[in-house]
Amino acid sequence: MLLPNAKPVKLTHNLTIHAPLSRQGHGPGIIIIRADTTASEKNERATLDPEPLQKWAEESYTVAQVTVSSDHRTVKEELRQAIDALGEHENCDKKTGYGVIVYSPSFVADIVDEIDKCDEIKAIVSYGELDKTPKKTFLYHLPTQGTKEKSENGIIFRYPEVASASFIIPSHKDFSAASAAMAHTRCLSFLKKELDGPWFDLEEIWDEHTKFEFGERSVENTMSTMVQEPYVNHIPTMTGGIGREKLTSFYANHFVFNNPDDIRLELVSRTIGIDRVVDEFVMCCTHDKPIDWL
Repeated sequence: MLLPNAKPVKLTHNLTIHAPLSRQGHGPGIIIIRADTTASEKNERATLDPEPLQKWAEESYTVAQVTVSSDHRTVKEELRQAIDALGEHENCDKKTGYGVIVYSPSFVADIVDEIDKCDEIKAIVSYGELDKTPKKTFLYHLPTQGTKEKSENGIIFRYPEVASASFIIPSHKDFSAASAAMAHTRCLSFLKKELDGPWFDLEEIWDEHTKFEFGERSVENTMSTMVQEPYVNHIPTMTGGIGREKLTSFYANHFVFNNPDDIRLELVSRTIGIDRVVDEFVMCCTHDKPIDWL
């Protein structure tokens, strides 16, 4: 099973496009508008989360990223270029329109007016308040006190526990892994509905993954069910691996072929969300050999 191997392609100084990083190979278009993290803002702690361009590509979206700065606040031209680039991309599903995610609203002037003029754009997500309320369907993530709010065409979530709206950016010092994970799940629920996908049968993928792990015992096929740079953490024993090379080594040398022949999983309950499957199960086996990961 081949994994997607697309790389980001820089189209102009301010515009980069990334094909979907999923076995599905195609998906709706998303335009990301963000500023680069400066040296004084850098996160000194290592994180497992990829930057937004890769993260949304892994969700099977076709992603066009527009880079802004304090010296480059007007994105009218780049927004049109991004829409055109998505329209020409062979892996982009165009029929449902595109979404926009604004990671750096304070760097952009008149962004709402420009978005409202674009018929191709159907939904807006912003980390921080925009210069005016959009006419189109929107989702806000605000680093302020308060509770969830709903309006006729928008939803506002608040995150009083974070230091700034940059809590979603892994390379930023204000990155908050737990809050970022919650915000990402909310974004997925919002955008999948507005853009009609991409849709995955996560239960089927998970069952395929466990079949390759415990049934067929194939390292290659097990790894093919995961993202390009996956990680696994067996929390009680802190075993697993981070990244494709280390995780492949873990599966090959300490997991897939390290389990007793009669191992089986007895499912107790299963919870399925927009981006996760949570299983509660009982693992049964005859402990007739060392099991490294336990």
